[in-house]
Amino acid sequence: MDNLPKRRVVVTGMGGFTPIGSTIDEIWSALMDGRSGTGPITRFDAAGFDSRIAAEVGGFDPRDHMNPKDARRADRFIQLAVAAAQTAVDHAELSIDDGNRGRIGVVIGSALGGIETAERELNTLATRGPQRVSPFFIPMYLADMASGYVAIELGAKGPNLATLSACASAAHAIGEGTEMIRRGAADVILAGGSEAAVTPGSVAGFNALKALSTRNDEPETASRPFDATRDGFVVGEGSAVLVLEALEHAQSRGARILAEVTGYAASADAYHITQPSPDGGGAATAMAVAVESAGLTASDIDYINAHGTSTPFNDRIESAAIVQAFGDTNVPPVSSIKALTGHLLGAAGAVEALACVETLQRQILPPTWHLETPDPDCSLDYVRNEPRAATVRHILSNSLGFGGHNVSIVFSAYNE
Repeated sequence: MDNLPKRRVVVTGMGGFTPIGSTIDEIWSALMDGRSGTGPITRFDAAGFDSRIAAEVGGFDPRDHMNPKDARRADRFIQLAVAAAQTAVDHAELSIDDGNRGRIGVVIGSALGGIETAERELNTLATRGPQRVSPFFIPMYLADMASGYVAIELGAKGPNLATLSACASAAHAIGEGTEMIRRGAADVILAGGSEAAVTPGSVAGFNALKALSTRNDEPETASRPFDATRDGFVVGEGSAVLVLEALEHAQSRGARILAEVTGYAASADAYHITQPSPDGGGAATAMAVAVESAGLTASDIDYINAHGTSTPFNDRIESAAIVQAFGDTNVPPVSSIKALTGHLLGAAGAVEALACVETLQRQILPPTWHLETPDPDCSLDYVRNEPRAATVRHILSNSLGFGGHNVSIVFSAYNE
């Protein structure tokens, strides 16, 4: 097997339920128009919290995607994952049946898993005693249950796992799903991420880390990546799933090919539990190796989808890491869609992958909205506040996570 050529992996379907839309057209329209998904928190009473804003998924009813009994027994992050996966499979026009289900796998990442369930049930334990804890507490809480539920709902019996690497979780899922297909372990992988962390414990915890924006009076523009006045990220929720498919499998069923995953790399800072390494070395390594693994050079990359969280540390260090990886003269345009989506934590890389694929389809760069006051420490071309038409063949997408996780993926326009 090691001597066989690795299979090419393409994207044939996508689905997302995000703070800025629940269809590809809605999401893309928001990215073009600058429609923010951030507003006052509605999922709990945030009075007394330092940060009282979040990017929530509005109008989502899990019963549209699961039977009511299963929905009641699933945490919100599971519900969102099932909805995104079903939508992606429909978009790909992929039929899952007894003839192929053993070759179709699921890899879905999450940073915090069923934190809403955990907070509720631990409160029940503390206030009402152990006998009142739900028997569904553990299966609703476990982070692997998004991929597990998706497999059950869709009947996918191939490889199934969850990636847990904080805010790099979904990117790891897409990268590792790609590698499974390349080595022949599956023909199709439903890969992505899901997060539902707009909860009291999550917001309080990130507040304690001083990681969240406290612009409670101007929520729509609170997330402002690379801006000198940025003061933290906006916590978000949502899910996105991509249908990754071996090229020959996609061709054999006449699938529409949206893009190709040509490069993937991961690294570790080995520096600090929450702060990125000041020299940006780990992130720069992931970028450089991802580009090399795609058989490309830095000058071939036409656009970088940055992690771009709107925190003082991340944006400055990621910018420096990009220069380190690409050199002073080869840095392409860069932007962060988190200005509108907020930070979806373990799902961020999947929603951003969806945006990257759509960028290749539409040949327009999504801008970094709310970038009004340039930071002298962030001096790249961030596609400020206005979409930009461009010739886009190859895109590098970055995801960085607490613990020093770095992931870079190259998405390319499909060429036969």
